[in-house]
Amino acid sequence: QVQLVESGGGLLQAGGSLRLSCAASGSILSIDAMGWYRQAPGKRRELVAAITRHGSTNYADSVRGRVTISRDAAKNTVYLQMNSLKPEDTAVYYCNAQGVSGASDYVLPFNYWGQGTQVTVSS
Repeated sequence: QVQLVESGGGLLQAGGSLRLSCAASGSILSIDAMGWYRQAPGKRRELVAAITRHGSTNYADSVRGRVTISRDAAKNTVYLQMNSLKPEDTAVYYCNAQGVSGASDYVLPFNYWGQGTQVTVSS
């Protein structure tokens, strides 16, 4: 089993900054990639940013230049620094982790989602 614990959401004004954190724990052998997705009311869940185990990053066009994803591999934690926030950034932000879990008697790939954290940006 793998658990993802997110933190850092909140309510803030346009132009503000916020940092989200997501820590993965459990029977993790390796993490291939971690990322942040968001879902606004009435819209589909979309990628915000992702980072691979090698440090390669990918950003949505709508956030590029305002958002930075980083990771602490030793802590299995990924961070999302968001600056110059806009009202259209308002959404529930979900952490995702993909990798391999296992113990002495099994090895399995995993793809888990966090519970989500609300980010609300007022104009």
